Amino acid sequence: MKFSCPKCKSKIEIQKTFNKKMHILCSTCRIEDLLEFSKNHDEVFLEFLSRYDKGLVSEKGISENLKEEGIVRDENEIRKMIGKNQPDEITETVLFSKRDFISQYKILKHPPPIMGCSVEKIGLEDETAKFLKKNQIKNFYKFQEEAIKEITFGENVIIEAPTASGKTEAFLIPVIQKIKNTETEGNVFAVFVYPTKALARDQYPKIQNFAEKVGIEVKVFDGDTNQNDRRDILDKPPQIIITNFDVIHFHLWHQTKFSSLLTTVKILIVDEAHVYSGIFGSNVHYIIKRLKRIASNKIQFVAASATLEDAKQFCEKLFDVKMKIIHGSGKKGETDFVMLFPSLRTQRALMVDLTKKLTEKNHKTMVFSNSHLNSELLAIQAKKQRVNIKVHRAGLMANYRKSVENQFKGDSLQAISCTPTLELGIDVGNVDGVISSTIPVNRLIQRIGRAARKGQRGYAFLALGNDPISQYYKNHPDDYFEDVERKYIDPKNPFVEEFQVLSMACDKPISKHELKEHKEIIRHHLAQENLKMENNRMIPNFEKINSTLNDYSIRGIGKSIDIFLNDRKVGDRILPIALEELHKDAIYFLAGTRYRVKELGYPKKKYAKIERISKDYPYYTKALTEEWPTIEEVFEQRQVLGMKVAFCKLHIKKQVYGYVNIELGQEVTQGEKVLLDEPLDYDFITKGIVFHAPRPLKEIQEADDEDYVEASGYHATEHVVIEGSNMITGGVSQDLGGISLGTSGLIFIYDGAIGGNGASKALYDRFEKALERGMYIIKECPCKNESGCPRCTFSYRCGNNNEYLHKNSSLEILQRINSGEKTELVDPTEGDRPLV
Repeated sequence: MKFSCPKCKSKIEIQKTFNKKMHILCSTCRIEDLLEFSKNHDEVFLEFLSRYDKGLVSEKGISENLKEEGIVRDENEIRKMIGKNQPDEITETVLFSKRDFISQYKILKHPPPIMGCSVEKIGLEDETAKFLKKNQIKNFYKFQEEAIKEITFGENVIIEAPTASGKTEAFLIPVIQKIKNTETEGNVFAVFVYPTKALARDQYPKIQNFAEKVGIEVKVFDGDTNQNDRRDILDKPPQIIITNFDVIHFHLWHQTKFSSLLTTVKILIVDEAHVYSGIFGSNVHYIIKRLKRIASNKIQFVAASATLEDAKQFCEKLFDVKMKIIHGSGKKGETDFVMLFPSLRTQRALMVDLTKKLTEKNHKTMVFSNSHLNSELLAIQAKKQRVNIKVHRAGLMANYRKSVENQFKGDSLQAISCTPTLELGIDVGNVDGVISSTIPVNRLIQRIGRAARKGQRGYAFLALGNDPISQYYKNHPDDYFEDVERKYIDPKNPFVEEFQVLSMACDKPISKHELKEHKEIIRHHLAQENLKMENNRMIPNFEKINSTLNDYSIRGIGKSIDIFLNDRKVGDRILPIALEELHKDAIYFLAGTRYRVKELGYPKKKYAKIERISKDYPYYTKALTEEWPTIEEVFEQRQVLGMKVAFCKLHIKKQVYGYVNIELGQEVTQGEKVLLDEPLDYDFITKGIVFHAPRPLKEIQEADDEDYVEASGYHATEHVVIEGSNMITGGVSQDLGGISLGTSGLIFIYDGAIGGNGASKALYDRFEKALERGMYIIKECPCKNESGCPRCTFSYRCGNNNEYLHKNSSLEILQRINSGEKTELVDPTEGDRPLV
């Protein structure tokens, strides 16, 4: 229903505010009011009319009230932020819209990179120098000069620099130089590794164009290389191979002809090295180790990475060698940066509105969401606003993603709704604006690096969300710029280590004196007859382990569920998350369209069949889950404030027992419950932390239902510690699960990846800061609800429909923890209800 302004008869807008008030505004004559929350907009409008008739509503509006409530910033404060800067029309409209709280505005100035020596002075081989001069390259940037010298000298090097800063030239030129100075005919000298086939093929023309002009051959060898090209590469090896770690892993353990080409490799270049964290990075650590085992030369390593706080420490762990770091700077130019908190609408509504504003002015825009679901929902809502937008994310077929890239590059598509897949250096052409949901600042800078590469003014909007960490940054925007992401790998993941030691034996028999650091795993494999002794060497028992080797994915442990539409495979999803998204009657999102799951083959078979649903179907679904943890082994313990906290091996029993229907366009909180006829069960081993929270005695004493208040306080604490620690640990909350056990006070936070991925260890190492921030998130949230709200205690990942939460109880628990109250770890009690 449309409501008319009692003064000018224009349309009246009624919006719920983030702190559960109702804001009424006439966009024409600007009269406005702030009333108590009601689900019934008719009642709100009638109360507004009554107040207008009594003279309680004026043209001056309620800006002071809005300011006091933290809904909008005072215009004078915004003007102070702007200072002498001159934001353009779009940015100014956003800053003064009074629909969002402006947390931060600044112009990100990118000074010109520091120049290094001239091309002549670095001592390049003649053909290389001539090619550079022909392409109008007379000088190197300083970081390129340093990288060329160090790589040529033989050092292991990390080149850390933003997107589009010239990293490729910094490692390509010295590799070409080394090849020209070495007899390499018929041998592969260098391998360039990219995290995806798409990125490798995107970079190939640039590398080939340079190399072939100076007489060096470059070829791509990956899963998409046709048989004729494969034969040519194997018969006449190029000096440079471009590939990925999946291909290297496969060919090593199969001992193919391609793997024998890798024995001559002298230098390994790993671009976008920051991608190799978690399970994927742990596997890559071992693939690099396996390359070293089969190589006839000592391999030199070069990593190119986006800006990381701990790039040197991370890369040295990944490559297991000492490395020298070289820092580079990025593009020149200016970008308007605004951090907004959506006070009067949802995060998604804000992001859609920003997308519309940019595309209406013909600015090509990339919109980054942090999950498959959010990228799909955003595209659906933007299309309703007539925005020319398509989805680009993992899980969609490669040819569809490529067509989206080409349409955007060719200017027939104005906007892309994407996940972090497009953070990498894939060339999608010119980009004017970047809109991003909340992510660590270094990744935001990586995304912003996409905007205005050609020197024009760029736009960057960070849309804070309906979550605890966003509420924290609304009040502490400067902290956002301090919370730099930390990357993590876990080479001691038992599943990764077991599998990779088997792979080593397949690559090349393991001699008795080898791999002492893996002796326990080798002993285990011998006992299980996965390996057998032959002539004092350990060789694989292929009859027993072949299916294990074939089923394993280096990008994640666990099998996948294949997704079929009309008997054609359209995607896949890894277990156990697949059970939450592909249970019977789940609504699944694919390329901007919603489908219903009509059949799930689990556990006997690994498939899901989906069917189309009506475009106006009003819901999507979220799974209800139950989990039970068992501590299998304690790795280490330490005192955190007054609590004893353990880092341990955990066995998690997971069950998906139902789902809730959530109305499309609403914020994810709670929905109507539906129970599954047959619950879905899944067991897995992982790593995590456990602590015993102090009891909220004051809240318990005042409670009618003591057990409910206590258990709900622990459950809310588990939520807020995971969600609120997100940026402290480098955005790992999406990789974590959590369980609070009834009234026992035991709280478990664990790696969502099978076997562990290092995320919970990152939290364990910085737990004090996470607990302090969690306390401030609850303390500063203005909501008055007993259970809290999405900006403090609610979690979009909650498997209990965000029930059994108690805000004040959690605040007391966190205050007691931060004041140093002592607790000891206790054993779980049978009958304690797990809340996840």
